[in-house]
Amino acid sequence: MSFAELLDHVGGMGRFQIIYAILLALPILMMASHNLLQNFTAATSEHHCHVHININNTPYTNLTGKLAAKDLLRVSIPMDSKLQPEKCHRFVTMQWQLLDSNATVTNLTELETEPCTDGWVYDKSIFTSTIITEWDLVCDSRQLKQMAQSIYMAGILAGGIIFGGLSDRFGRRSVLIWCYLQMAVTGTCTAFSPSFTAYCIFRFLTGMAFSGIVMNGVSLSVEWTPTRTRAIVGTMYGYCYTTGQFILAGMAYAIPNWRWLQLVVSLPFFIFFIYSWWFAESARWLVIAGRPDKAVKQLQRVARINRKKEEGDKLNTDVLRSNMQKEIASAKSSYTFIDLVRTPVIRRISFCLCFVWFSTSFAYYGLAMDLQNFGVNIFLIQLVFGAVDFPSKFISVLTISFIGRRFTQALTLILAGLSILGNIFVPQDLKTLRTILAVLGKGCLAASFNCVYLYTTELYPTVIRQTGMGLTNTMARLGSITAPLVKMLEEYIPFLPLIIYGASPIIAGIAATFLPETLNVPLSETIEEVETRSKHLRDEEQQLKILLKPTMPDPAKEAS
Repeated sequence: MSFAELLDHVGGMGRFQIIYAILLALPILMMASHNLLQNFTAATSEHHCHVHININNTPYTNLTGKLAAKDLLRVSIPMDSKLQPEKCHRFVTMQWQLLDSNATVTNLTELETEPCTDGWVYDKSIFTSTIITEWDLVCDSRQLKQMAQSIYMAGILAGGIIFGGLSDRFGRRSVLIWCYLQMAVTGTCTAFSPSFTAYCIFRFLTGMAFSGIVMNGVSLSVEWTPTRTRAIVGTMYGYCYTTGQFILAGMAYAIPNWRWLQLVVSLPFFIFFIYSWWFAESARWLVIAGRPDKAVKQLQRVARINRKKEEGDKLNTDVLRSNMQKEIASAKSSYTFIDLVRTPVIRRISFCLCFVWFSTSFAYYGLAMDLQNFGVNIFLIQLVFGAVDFPSKFISVLTISFIGRRFTQALTLILAGLSILGNIFVPQDLKTLRTILAVLGKGCLAASFNCVYLYTTELYPTVIRQTGMGLTNTMARLGSITAPLVKMLEEYIPFLPLIIYGASPIIAGIAATFLPETLNVPLSETIEEVETRSKHLRDEEQQLKILLKPTMPDPAKEAS
């Protein structure tokens, strides 16, 4: 009897598992709010230099108090190529002659300008306060906005490394409880940040907590859910994250002040922290960690909740050890990152998956964190970006199940890249077409994420599966860290970020074609099994080529 059969013995997908799955899903509804929060808390409003009025020694002394705001801007701020006020410069002196309709100014570019030394005036019609308006992250400081998002993503990477190790040592439940508390506290502290530096520090810590919640929440869910229902539970979690994008758009629309919005998305984690004390520690981890007596108690508790008390009472430490010898032996085997590149087939899988994970995350956050660039209502585009995940994930599930993983992975990445590259050739005025291409690209990348999670677990054998997932998740985090930094390149060449965002998934899609297909293939347990299976496939392909090769006629026989 395996551990999976033990779970069925104490109730399978019973009341305990259903309650557990729901309680783990509730925080996921708020995860998108933190991941994509800077689309709203760091939205850049229209702005121009603060106007300084010096009415001495001007022919318009009596008119300055009566000037319309438009006229005051006209004499104070130069216009850009779109006939909008310049964002980062103002005239050194008021150019009163610009108000005279009869006067002619030969060359406006010759008028002396200066940077915005007295600060900026911001349009507060959509957002009353953002980190941009509060700390003046515009003009020479505009790149700090992208840096803040990269720092948050770096926190997610650090959290994966730190909390991954801690969960193996102290258990999934303990680390998950801590991460809920850390998310609540650091998220709340972010809302009260006195400076941009403090904001970045708290966002980094929030990112760490985010990673710990995802990692340990998924581990607990997988380890308490029967094999046959894992796909359903996993799909539910995916759609919870998608629904969270709708929730974020609604909250951001209702709360235009960044501090209040940050606070509202953080406070629910105090509730999650309180009820998480009810969670049961993974019985699988307890056995592997040498605590079979506690594992028995947890399984008996589950059996009681599932109304299988008699079956639970039959369990003891000896039964548990005998049924989990395979898991215990696998845990005692020592495998490292070197094993991911030691043999040829696993090495090819690792390199290709690194490309796929990096590019999917890189292009995904390149699109998802640049909503203002489409020139459409930011709340509407957030809703559309969230809505496209529903059909894209559903279609990907069909192609994954009936056509294959490799086809789905390669196709979604290549289509995403082509959609992003297509926007280079679409004029800025065609906002609807640009938005359609971006939504198509984002949907394909969501489908790619949906596929690659499953594909990676199937490609790696059991003995190095967690190590492989750790490597690929690290590459995904590096992609999400790099995405905002690449956005900075548009200061030099406006279309360069789109070229990079588009080319990366296309290259990854080509790399995905070199991965072996896993549709209807049993999970591998050892590295040797993967290598042997690949060798057999190559031999079969070679034999098939020989059989299909047309036979050449023998000239000697024909002559006779």
